Amino acid sequence: MIERFSTWLVRHKSPLLIGTVIAAVIFPYVFTSRYVLRIAILCLMYCMLAVSLNLMSGILGQISFGHAAFWGIGAYTAAILAKNHGWNNVGVLIVAALVAGLFGLLLSLPVMHLKGYYFTITTMVFCQIVRVIEINWMSLTNGPLGIMAIPKLQIFGQLIKSQQAYYYLILILLSLTTFIVHKVIHARMGYAILAVRDDDLAAGAMGIHVFKYKVLAIVISSMLAGAAGGFYSVYTSYIDPGSFTNAVSNNMLVMVIFGGLGNIFGSFVGATLLTVLPEVLRGFSEYRQLVFGALLVLLMLVRPEGIFGSVNFKYIGQRLSLEKSIAGGKHHE
Repeated sequence: MIERFSTWLVRHKSPLLIGTVIAAVIFPYVFTSRYVLRIAILCLMYCMLAVSLNLMSGILGQISFGHAAFWGIGAYTAAILAKNHGWNNVGVLIVAALVAGLFGLLLSLPVMHLKGYYFTITTMVFCQIVRVIEINWMSLTNGPLGIMAIPKLQIFGQLIKSQQAYYYLILILLSLTTFIVHKVIHARMGYAILAVRDDDLAAGAMGIHVFKYKVLAIVISSMLAGAAGGFYSVYTSYIDPGSFTNAVSNNMLVMVIFGGLGNIFGSFVGATLLTVLPEVLRGFSEYRQLVFGALLVLLMLVRPEGIFGSVNFKYIGQRLSLEKSIAGGKHHE
């Protein structure tokens, strides 16, 4: 069923893409409720985080339980610059991404030779260390109380206050994130990363610089998460260490696994479902977690590789092109 749906998606990708873009652009004008727009903004932000994590855990194959740390580093960087130094323009998002990328580099250098559970445990520890710093460095982070009254973002001297404006901003950031990850995957670098994921020893024997491509994938992934963190802080105007825990990292990874490791479209599906579904079930507060957990268990039983984990959209596209060429040749005959 999923394969048939995927084939249908590829067959109609152009009109579907155009329709999706139009729907995304007009969404704030159709749904004007502040609550709905807030959920939509958070949904797009989690899509951005899921896509960035998929680069590390799906494409590179290094399962990370510490992605919330990079998100938090970006958020605190933007919050400190905006509140303490009056720097609340778009540049603060770039700096947030760069600082998170620097921490990604510092993490990747000593752990590059770790694999499997060892790398995963290291990312969990890293996330906890970052949280401890956020709680205890009172002069910088304000400790457990967090940073309040973070100034809103300014673009071209105009203060952004409306939900619609932040919706379009995160939509642009998500589009850039998707574009970057898509280009990485389909460039020479992406094929090298896939080779490293499948067999790093064989990749090294073929002349691929294993260390370089692992570091690049982790740094890019952490930078994109940092940019999402910068957006989160100026959007909500308040952050605290409780927003960037290991549990949040786990939720991000579940989004990626739910949609399918290594599949960008799956990241969108997983993040959207796991952001919207709890809100839909909010009216059933007594049974919400039970239903939510049951759905996850059911998915793991039916599709352990995720909804789109085993789907190769590129292969489907090539197959459809070949079928079209064969049909065209028979028609000319």
